[in-house]
Amino acid sequence: MNRRLEERRAQHQQYKKDVAEHGKPFYPYAMFHDTVMSFLVVVIIVVLAFIWKFTAEEGAADSDSGLLGKLYDDKADPGTTNFVPRPDWYFYFLFYLLRIFKWPDSVILGTVGVPTIALLLLLALPFLDLGRERRPLRRPVAVVAAVLTVISMGTLTYKGAVAKESHGRENVRNVPSWAAKEGFAGNKQAEKGATIFAQVGCQNCHTYLGTGTPNLGAPDLSAIGKTSNRGVQGFADYVADPSKFGNTVMPKFGGSTGLGGENLKALGTFLDASKGSK
Repeated sequence: MNRRLEERRAQHQQYKKDVAEHGKPFYPYAMFHDTVMSFLVVVIIVVLAFIWKFTAEEGAADSDSGLLGKLYDDKADPGTTNFVPRPDWYFYFLFYLLRIFKWPDSVILGTVGVPTIALLLLLALPFLDLGRERRPLRRPVAVVAAVLTVISMGTLTYKGAVAKESHGRENVRNVPSWAAKEGFAGNKQAEKGATIFAQVGCQNCHTYLGTGTPNLGAPDLSAIGKTSNRGVQGFADYVADPSKFGNTVMPKFGGSTGLGGENLKALGTFLDASKGSK
């Protein structure tokens, strides 16, 4: 330990000597340059934001309405059932990582575990690598680790960018068999509600005829129409705002950002027709 400490002290003294003879220290010279450049970047962003805001015409749908484009796109349709949100490109690697760790018990590993471990290794690197050698050919471990990191991040980012969204297709495929087993085949409104049920993520918490994932104590809905006599409108009202019925865990699917009245009624018809496998 004393030998390593003496080596580090000698290296520091050599660094100070080299700086005095051939260059300038990081502080304050390089730090001042970085601060100035960071300030300029922020100023440019603010200026561009003002140009975008005050040159675009309010409410214009034309993309050429301002120097930097229009202010807003069309209003989102609150009744859509096929929109799948996607992250910004720099989160595609994490986006695809969630596809790998898709099971409920392993989601925490993909969202917190792997990124945290990578961050801790990055923070620990300056304390672990104390050698002064910087030539790549003489640092095989560091070079291989860097290459593997770049390849893995690049691969995950590419996979996330080209990943095809299912829009609930895996669950939608089950709708015909649900209709046949539950006895609502031919009931267009109930089949539409079953499709909505499969698309909007209800099965992230609820199970139905052996499919889906039970979470947060959410019940199986295979026979909810038999065990709960709410009726079509009662189910629609419940799904629209479960908090009115004492359920503060389930999210609201009504209101201006919800499914819309027609979709809620279809979903209520489906739940009312779900009386258990025949």
